[in-house]
Amino acid sequence: MAEVPGRVSAIQAVDAKIVSEQIRLSFEAYPVAALKTGMLHSRGIIGAVCVELEKTKAPLVVDPVMIATSGDPLLNEDAVALYKERLFKRATVVTPNLDETGVLLGRPVANLAEMREAGSELAERFGVPFLIKGGHLQGDRAVDLLFADGKIFEFAAPFVHGVSTHGTGCTYSAAITASLARGLPLAVAVAEAKQFVTRAIANHFHWKHGSTVTHALNHFR
Repeated sequence: MAEVPGRVSAIQAVDAKIVSEQIRLSFEAYPVAALKTGMLHSRGIIGAVCVELEKTKAPLVVDPVMIATSGDPLLNEDAVALYKERLFKRATVVTPNLDETGVLLGRPVANLAEMREAGSELAERFGVPFLIKGGHLQGDRAVDLLFADGKIFEFAAPFVHGVSTHGTGCTYSAAITASLARGLPLAVAVAEAKQFVTRAIANHFHWKHGSTVTHALNHFR
């Protein structure tokens, strides 16, 4: 994918056979304690991932990367059904943002009340926990809701105004995966990941190129 913050200019899918081979080799070479998916793009890749995941029982975070922060589509339309039919069933938690939640439900989700309704519906429909990420909500707090075991857990942090970072969703799901690999319960893993990504945003890097200011996450503080 050719991408910079705020813009995706081109996408070229990896051959599904290469994806399968890389996963197979990773399982052979490393003691995999947890996994996450990110941008899968096509039905062929999603299908290949599902087949390889049958070889492990490690916790799985499914980040259904469908729409970039810039609004650019990152998933072929015919691939959404395969997420629903196969991949979600294997997930320890699914982590859609508001736009992705809207795609999954076929209706917009724009406030906290709608997030509660959407998360409850998705968790019941697919039988797995869902973390609805509310980073695009308007207001002074970034609120995420975890729907797991019939309960709703709320994770909130001050919204950092004036900062437009890139990759927060990917960082968040990766941090959850790392905590699950350490054996932490899901709600605790999400809480730790929320703190991590909040620090990465608050302590962001920034640079200026011409009249453009770019912000980037700081993963090291």
